[in-house]
Amino acid sequence: MSPTTAAPIKDRADQRMRVGDWLALGLVTVVMVVLVGPIVLLTIFSFNDSTIISLPFEGFTTEWYTTALADPAVRDSLRNSIIVASIVAPACVVLGTAAAWGITRFRFATRALWTGLVGAPLVVPWLVIGVSGLVFFVYLEIELSLMTVTAMHIAVTFPLVTALVSARLVRFERSQEEAAIDLGASQLQLMTKVVLPQLTPALAASLIFAFAWSFNNFEISFFNGGYEETFPVWVYAVLRRSYNLPVVNAIATLVSFIQVLAVYALYLFIKWLGKRRGSGDNLTTLVGGVR
Repeated sequence: MSPTTAAPIKDRADQRMRVGDWLALGLVTVVMVVLVGPIVLLTIFSFNDSTIISLPFEGFTTEWYTTALADPAVRDSLRNSIIVASIVAPACVVLGTAAAWGITRFRFATRALWTGLVGAPLVVPWLVIGVSGLVFFVYLEIELSLMTVTAMHIAVTFPLVTALVSARLVRFERSQEEAAIDLGASQLQLMTKVVLPQLTPALAASLIFAFAWSFNNFEISFFNGGYEETFPVWVYAVLRRSYNLPVVNAIATLVSFIQVLAVYALYLFIKWLGKRRGSGDNLTTLVGGVR
């Protein structure tokens, strides 16, 4: 192909790449506006000195934040949600990792069946699961409380952890495990020195998602919580009265801000852990720690 012919082809390829870049940028922009836009509006109107969400502002105030933090019902609901999510998140990481290890590392006759059962809560609507849990506990004559909420949250959340960890284990090179075993590593050393360091990003993401899923869950908490309200249930209860809307805006802004800070702090910790480990991803270093 002559240089004269190649030049127009290269120009057309560069033009298609530029069009693709602009389309990708536009898609990302639309997604960010849809996801972040409501939170930004919620934050802005939480400082409006009015019980009605409308423009122009009637004035700037932080009264709604003071009112929200002084409300015992807000504090109780936040405490309940934090307690439940703090139990659900680590429990789901342990259960989900164990399930992912069994599904990806062992071959048995009913493997497909168990994989389907584990993944079923991811496709069944939470409303259906919440009502089913209510019927189940009533049938067994178990009083609804935070314990029943926690049990149901674990049941619907650990499949997400299983999916995240399984995706990482499928891409994990089995040759590293075989090399560690050949060099005399025990099963405990294999898990702690070779496998778990490679799973750190997936486990961290699983912990974040499990905590967020549990903390923000409404349907299951509403049907299985009894008289102990979690934060989403409290929000639903008070939104039926319009004059409480600014208070909800204020406390929801604080909760969102704290959640973002927590995720960023965990990201920095993982990044620091990776730097501290240095070349810990290298097989030679990993197996050297075993020996």
